[in-house]
Amino acid sequence: MNINQEFETIAAISTPLGTGGVGVIRISGDKSFEIALNISDRTTLPAGKICHGWILDEGVRIDEVVILPFKNPNSYTGEDVIEIQCHGGVNVVRNILDVVLKNGARMAERGEFTKRAFLNKKLDLSQAEAVDDLIHAKTSNFAIQSAKNLSGVLASKINEIKGEIFETASRIVAGIDFPEDVAEPEYNWLIDKFNNSLSEIEKILACAKSSDILRQGVKVAIVGRPNVGKSSLFNALLNLDRAIVTDIAGTTRDVIKETIDLGVSVTLIDTAGIRENENIDKVEEIGIEYSKQSAQEADLVVFLYDAQAGLTKEDKEIYEIIKDKTHINVANKIDLTENFKPELENTQTISVYSKVGLEKFKDILKQTIFKFTPEDTEFVTNQRQQTCLLRCKESLERALKAAKAEELQDMIYIDLKSALLSLDEITGEVITDDILNNIFDHFCIGK
Repeated sequence: MNINQEFETIAAISTPLGTGGVGVIRISGDKSFEIALNISDRTTLPAGKICHGWILDEGVRIDEVVILPFKNPNSYTGEDVIEIQCHGGVNVVRNILDVVLKNGARMAERGEFTKRAFLNKKLDLSQAEAVDDLIHAKTSNFAIQSAKNLSGVLASKINEIKGEIFETASRIVAGIDFPEDVAEPEYNWLIDKFNNSLSEIEKILACAKSSDILRQGVKVAIVGRPNVGKSSLFNALLNLDRAIVTDIAGTTRDVIKETIDLGVSVTLIDTAGIRENENIDKVEEIGIEYSKQSAQEADLVVFLYDAQAGLTKEDKEIYEIIKDKTHINVANKIDLTENFKPELENTQTISVYSKVGLEKFKDILKQTIFKFTPEDTEFVTNQRQQTCLLRCKESLERALKAAKAEELQDMIYIDLKSALLSLDEITGEVITDDILNNIFDHFCIGK
């Protein structure tokens, strides 16, 4: 985006296209009020008041709407903003957007409304990223955690750490610049300060793994040889007939994925039955390779075998592939056998057909998934923020090492300045255009 584009008035549809009760067109920029008056039958648009009217296109009524006018700086973007609430038909919102664009606005780029909010200091960068997380949250838990960042929880903690590092750096600079008036801080004092800051950063980074799981979810692969009931179990867990089920070996020839909400987003993966057979065709062979790959990439593997047949040679070969992964052993078709004695420890017995043991298995599956993330994650961070925190940590560790060796404090100050710059990147005080554009390019248009 060039400098001229940043000052243009922008517009976009801010609600999903489709048939619905309400659609919203958002306009932001200096011409917002002028455009809204030109395209409506309103003569005034008092800021902060809900206004009723009609949208007109060269005198022809397009739709009856509610107009919400916001005067800068009291708006989402910090600019003059008009939000038009119309009926939610696809053609209605598109027609109104076309009228807005004809009257002086340009189409907004991805995330441009939130980008302007950041540039106008309505949000810091961590809050802007929380907006995107909130929109794309796959689970209610992640939505709640994202809302915490939007309210400034992460930014507040980062600013607290920055304040302590800045105070320490200031004491060092004062001692260097005014040695006759201010003594350089004691090295023991510096060591305590650095350890304290490192401890606070570690608290945030300790939540990194659970943050990634909340954002990306958990992959659960159902693995086994053909005809042990993988697709039947997959359908039962989803509570719908998603995968084709037959008694013909090799029915599932590809990897099938579906997502469910179990507090964290869980991607269930139904895999092709793994077998070695000269008669399998090329398509099934590729499916088997995908199955093995899915098993390796999964966070949790459900290893399924036939209780009636027992643990066969083929089952044992598959188990060797997944035994070092976090896994649950499940013997299916328990209703077809008597006196079953599991050969693998902690084997869960079920019958997908008769539902025997299925609810107990679901509970065990949930409990295992919940072990991947604590119930309450204090700080949710993304990869960019984690990278900045790690760079800050490295700088502080260098400063700590130098303080313990009682090296020159002007050299220690260089590391502290580097640590501060890394934290500034998280909240956006220091940021490059490339990084900024990359962040907002992931947003949807209209936000």
